[in-house]
This record gives sequence, structure tokens and C-alpha cells, in this order.
Amino acid sequence: MRYPQFLCVNKKLLNVALRSAFSAAILFQVAGNASSLAQAQDGGTLDKIARTKAISIGFREDEVPFAYRSADGGAIGYTVELCDYIAQHIRTQLQLDTIDTNYVVATAATRFLLIKTGKIDLECSATTNNAERREQVSFSYPHFITATRFVAKKSSNVDRIKDLAGRTVASTTGTVNIDQLQTINRKDNLNISVMLARQNSDGFAFVETNKATAFVMDGVLLAAQVAFSKSPNDYVISSETFGPPEPYGILMRKGDGPFNTAVNDALRQLFISGEINRIYDKWFMSPIPPDGRNFNLPMSPELQAAFRDPKEYMQ
Repeated sequence: MRYPQFLCVNKKLLNVALRSAFSAAILFQVAGNASSLAQAQDGGTLDKIARTKAISIGFREDEVPFAYRSADGGAIGYTVELCDYIAQHIRTQLQLDTIDTNYVVATAATRFLLIKTGKIDLECSATTNNAERREQVSFSYPHFITATRFVAKKSSNVDRIKDLAGRTVASTTGTVNIDQLQTINRKDNLNISVMLARQNSDGFAFVETNKATAFVMDGVLLAAQVAFSKSPNDYVISSETFGPPEPYGILMRKGDGPFNTAVNDALRQLFISGEINRIYDKWFMSPIPPDGRNFNLPMSPELQAAFRDPKEYMQ
């Protein structure tokens, strides 16, 4: 009687083993297919562009004059024009007849995720290059240099950072600027109440409507908000900064050497040829859309030096 029982148990065990082995084989095949797909997708940005004949560019909607929407809803601005140049350089390098440029809205909170997940190939706005961010992404050669300042109404009588003590101050979430503000706030015990803004235009609006005494952001972006405000003469931008000048760079995926080289080769060509001077003057020294305001912001000596001898910023 024991032998039939033993055989019955063994048949059950055998069936379980066979089902387990079959399931394992299926899972192994699925994992293998997923791995192959991931490897195919991870063949590099240049390979993807060559295959699709398209490049995806992230841009900010309100970072005048670097990247913003035109009257017809398209992407325009200084950095957008640089990325258009890069796209055409890559088209030539890959010997493509055409290349489609797809513009994707990126915010301060989403830009790094969009790059890391491959939703965009370049982020072309005004993004500060620093060591912490280089842990996540790669940056191109610098295309602008600026420092963090604050803007306030002249009537508020604030001139220096210490004058912000005990007041409400806005800054845009996901930026270097808010980190610098918080650092000084803690270090000097200023007891500043920090108000978070989703976009730069929101932060400036807090000052316009007296919800905040000041808005902390890169000096050049503050100049843009003031220039396009209803009453530019009502505002003052601080001469004191929250930290040393730092460069803007174009974001790219980390570890994609061939693509990073192609982007920097394009920028080097643009800088060394002097064509960058025409593009800079177009956006910083001339009337720009939508209503013909002019920044009248000459190129700084630091930026001129960066264009004469392009180098990766690694400080």
C-alpha cells in the first residue's frame, strides 16, 4: 500500500516541479526579452536619433530670454536657438536628410527626471551647473554665467540680504537659488519665511501683489521679469549675491559620452566662430518678442572668456 501512495505523492511533486520549471523558463525568457529591449533602448542617444530622425528638447515656458513660448505657442529663446544649432550639427554628423525637433515642456521640478528617463535628449533653458547636479546628469560647456540675487519693490526699502530678516521671501521650487536662500537664512538666523513658487513668473507675481517682500532667483532671470513687468521702474535688483557666479549648461543624460561630445563639439564651433555673438546680441541687446522689450545686457567679461576657450565646468 505504501508504494502506490509514494508514487502518487511523487507524481504530485513531479507536476509541481514541472510547472515551476516551466514558469521559471517563461520568466527567464521575459526577463531576457526585457533586458534585450533595455539594451536596445540604451544604445545611446545618437543611435536613437539616427533611427528615429528626431531629437527631443525640453524647454521652460517662462524663462525669458532663455526659453519661453512665442505668441503662436512655439518654443523660442537664447538657449532654444543654441539647441536648434546643436540639432542641425547632429543631423549633419549622422548624415540625415532631415531631423524633427520635438519640444517638450520641462519645469524646475521635472527637468532632471525627463533627462534621466530619456523623455528628452536635451534640456535647453537656464539650468545651473554644480557638483551635486552632476551626480545625476551631464552638462554642456557653459552658455551663460550669473549669480543669485533678489528683486524687491523700491518702496519696500530693502537693499541687502540682511534687510530680508523676518520677511516673506519667494523662490522657485527645485532650484539652486532656494537652497542658497535657505542656507543663508539658517546661517545668519534671519527668520525668513520662504514662499515656494512653481515658476519664476509666479515668484515675481508674489512680489507684484505684495504677498512677498522679495523674489530670489538668478540675476539675469530677475532682470527679465522686471523688463516685462507692467512697471519696471518700481523694482530694484540687489547688488549683493547669495553666492559666487555660476554657469548655465545644457542638460544631457549622464554617461552618454558620444552624445555629450557631439553637443560640445557643436557649441565649440558656435563659440569659436563668433556666431555666438550674433545670437547673444539678438536676445540680450535687441528688442525681443512678445512686445519688443530690450534687456540691454552686454556680455560679461567672464562669459567672453568662456566662449573664447570652451571648457567643461567641474567646480
